[in-house]
Amino acid sequence: MRAMVDSMANGWQGVAAFAGVDGHEEDAPKQHYRAVFISDIHLGTAGCQADALLDFLKHHSSDYLYLVGDIVDGWQLRRRWFWPQAHNDVVQKLLRRARKGCHVVFVPGNHDEFARGFVGHRFGDITVQRDTVHTTAKGESLWVTHGDHFDGVIQCAKWLAYLGDNAYELTLRLNRNLNSLRARMGLPYWSLSQYLKGKVKTALNYVTDFEVAVASEAKRRGHKGVVCGHIHRAEMRDINGTLYCNDGDWVESRSALVEHMNGTLEIVYWDELLKTMQQELALAHA
Repeated sequence: MRAMVDSMANGWQGVAAFAGVDGHEEDAPKQHYRAVFISDIHLGTAGCQADALLDFLKHHSSDYLYLVGDIVDGWQLRRRWFWPQAHNDVVQKLLRRARKGCHVVFVPGNHDEFARGFVGHRFGDITVQRDTVHTTAKGESLWVTHGDHFDGVIQCAKWLAYLGDNAYELTLRLNRNLNSLRARMGLPYWSLSQYLKGKVKTALNYVTDFEVAVASEAKRRGHKGVVCGHIHRAEMRDINGTLYCNDGDWVESRSALVEHMNGTLEIVYWDELLKTMQQELALAHA
């Protein structure tokens, strides 16, 4: 078991080897995109919404799939072992998607920084890159990076980042208990941590500073826009002439950035997509 934990915590290849690539072939997807960008899945934590992500991937295929960091949470795996079957299934599905012809690129983040040691390598048809550039169907270049290099806490006081990570895990634990109660009462999902972030001025300033810094660097590099993750806040807006896109996370918002076949970009939320599919199914059987 110890060897398995070390393999999981110290290398993405170990994750792939542990999860395997066999399994039942996925059903035909309901929607096809030119590109899908997802990040901050945090496999290896109780907060990971693996089942929801599996459903999203089952119903949505793409020509390109970008894994924009913090796919596996090496920080938490080093502290505590947590790896249920659903987390295996996510890795299997990603590997299977690449094997079936989707161009899959993995850009590691700070929580899976161990994978930065494999930059330039391929495994299971997935390419590992420190960052990359995606060109849309409209010919616009988007710089793809996780974004942690623009986080002053990560760069200057990593111990504080670890402390904040523990506090975030506690908030998520409280959030799960609260939403279990809300579900029994017939109430919709509600995010405690997002509410707290929205109420704390310091957090709002941090988010704004981060967004401006990432967009400015993308502009300096000559790109039309940037796609990132890291702060778990889905957003798409213009910042001083540069398109800033954050694909959110699969811990709370369950969101992704997608490019339609005509080059149009959109942030989609699995909860909203699921509700739409259920309504369409009900109408079809009416």
